[in-house]
Amino acid sequence: MKYLLVIGDGMADNPVPQLDNKTPLQTANIPTIDRMAARGLVGHVINCPKPLPAGSETAILSIFGCDPLRYFTGRSPMEAAAAGIRLLPGDAAFRCNLVTLEDGDQPLEKKKILSHSAGSIDGESALESVDVLLSEPRFAKALRDAEIEIHRFPAFRQLAVQHNSNIEGISFIPPHDHLGEEASPLFPSGSERAKPFAELMRLAHEILDRHPVTEKRRAAGKMPANGIWFWAEGTAVELPGFREQYGCGGAVISAVPLVHGIGVLRGLEMVEVEGATGELDTNFPGKLEAVWEKLQEYDFVCLHLEAPDECTHNGDLTGKVQAIEWLDSRLVTPLLDRLENAGLSHRVLLLSDHKTLTATRGHDGDPVPFLLYDSRRDDGRGGVYDEPAGENGPFIQNGSALLDLLFEKTSLS
Repeated sequence: MKYLLVIGDGMADNPVPQLDNKTPLQTANIPTIDRMAARGLVGHVINCPKPLPAGSETAILSIFGCDPLRYFTGRSPMEAAAAGIRLLPGDAAFRCNLVTLEDGDQPLEKKKILSHSAGSIDGESALESVDVLLSEPRFAKALRDAEIEIHRFPAFRQLAVQHNSNIEGISFIPPHDHLGEEASPLFPSGSERAKPFAELMRLAHEILDRHPVTEKRRAAGKMPANGIWFWAEGTAVELPGFREQYGCGGAVISAVPLVHGIGVLRGLEMVEVEGATGELDTNFPGKLEAVWEKLQEYDFVCLHLEAPDECTHNGDLTGKVQAIEWLDSRLVTPLLDRLENAGLSHRVLLLSDHKTLTATRGHDGDPVPFLLYDSRRDDGRGGVYDEPAGENGPFIQNGSALLDLLFEKTSLS
């Protein structure tokens, strides 16, 4: 038996006026996923339990079988694990996004956050912008004074580690949930220990805003990487072993460090695919081949597609629908064809980790639809995979129970 976990990040949504009050899932043409839904089970599940953040940091943890109310210590420590960064006692990790802040002569505090990813900045440009900061004497000194290191990555997602850290009482706010809002109320706050982070953000904007590297992006018609944003704070975490819990090893195919990091902490193999960007232009054929290759080696593989989430954050409704359709046509359809042609029995758990709302371009922790399919049987329920179908099916209060269903350790019948 092969077990396949398919996560379409943020593809669940609320009804959208531009889509005749349908959701992107209802609008998208997903015949293979709907065929699985007609033969399998569709229900709805909470992956982001309150009061924890509504986002992948809690949702993916749930889906991987770990109750976030027990195991969640922050997003960045899981990303650090994917990068091989070992947190020492007293360390705290943080995401340090490259962002786009509004142009103009107004003070930084009055500027709005236009993009949480500096317009989905490419890897080379991201490294250029970070190197500008790290080589600037004032910024380098401010980092040393705050005992902070920034680890460079070829993406908008940079990672920071503070030594001798105490994050208790500090509020760090994710930028993607506040696009179009003024920066000032969203800066790190709540404690004197928040001031070094806020000062580094101000200094980074001062250095980057009119730097030639930034002006080059403006001249090319691209969003400038004219700021940084600290968020996703957390301390070291240990997760239980996947093999001990479910009886098999496995692999994780994703473009997102968080997803890889949770897999690494669970003892799963992290598979990086060249050209996998986390955007709509990701390497679909490469991800398909990676999943198929690992299904020859393991009984369990997780396939994660970030594009629906990023399209929603970027205000690209057409792209979100396209991402969902390509999940079906470019990944799920050929994978099921190969499994069926090879005569391999398989069970598939497919779902959105959380909602990402077209209305706000931010995350939402409401229940999301899940689909459980078994190639050996037809449950005869009929139907499709979307939010209303999920609401009409069984409800699971805690998403950490989903893998028990996939591996047939428990049943809903």
